Amino acid sequence: MLMLNETELNPASFILNGVPGLEDMHIWISFPFCSMYVVALVGNCGLLYLIQYEDSLHKPMYYFLAMLSLTDLVMCSSTIPKALCIFWFHLKKIGFDECLVQMFFIHTFTGMESGVLMLMALDRYVAICYPLRYSTILTNPVIAKVGLLTFLRGVLLIIPFTFLTKRLPYCKSNIIHHTYCDHMSVAKLSCGNVKINAIYGLMVALLIGGFDILCITVSYTMILRAVVSLSSADARQKAFSTCTAHICAIVFSYSPAFFSFFSHRFGGHTIPPSCHIIVANIYVLLPPTMNPVVYGVKTKQIRDCVSSILSGSKGTKSHSI
Repeated sequence: MLMLNETELNPASFILNGVPGLEDMHIWISFPFCSMYVVALVGNCGLLYLIQYEDSLHKPMYYFLAMLSLTDLVMCSSTIPKALCIFWFHLKKIGFDECLVQMFFIHTFTGMESGVLMLMALDRYVAICYPLRYSTILTNPVIAKVGLLTFLRGVLLIIPFTFLTKRLPYCKSNIIHHTYCDHMSVAKLSCGNVKINAIYGLMVALLIGGFDILCITVSYTMILRAVVSLSSADARQKAFSTCTAHICAIVFSYSPAFFSFFSHRFGGHTIPPSCHIIVANIYVLLPPTMNPVVYGVKTKQIRDCVSSILSGSKGTKSHSI
């Protein structure tokens, strides 16, 4: 009886069932997932190499971009390899502790993604509103400190998820209808009270997402006021162009997040579960795939550095983006 109770409290493993209702389509779903994951790996590793290699990219904007690339790499690598194993090899089993570790990494680095986007908005605010003080305000020590604080914020807020989930008794089915271990997807398998998990999850979403969105909104409001006040049309266009890639990154990151958040609360019975799972995967895969592409296309300095490397010349001179 004691052994049974221990098994119920801490199940040995879970079964990740993939995309519910579309099991026959798993092999076809895997192709775009795999293609996007390869693009994400190549693009973000390429950006990190470029930022390290080129002295002209040793600037605050590109240091924040390097943080974003590192975050994207960890975020998508925490989920997609396991999803592909489910789709291709039907390797659906995941250990209980392994599931908790995956859950920790996913939520920590999705929170980190939001935080870095907020830091990049503040970077654009300082660059446009205080251009003469840009390099003195955003020094390397300041960038390192705010990056570390953003990471620690995610870690300290997400660690309780693992303990809240681990304390629950599990005596229901061990099948998770998902491609990865999401916090509430795991908690809902419990036969205990998950109200604390739900409340804490909502609180963390508001603390991280709400705070970051507020900072981004305020930053771009101030940027818009500063740009509109410029007398030269060319100066306004140049100022706006420095924000284009970052705005695209915000759209790619927050659009699936908002859809998932609101659909779970207001459209849970009308939207099929398969749609929720696919959007959840897009949430962790679309930003890592598109961010390197957008920054590579929209940022002149990165394009010039790539051209320089491909042509075999050493070093690039600084250009305005």
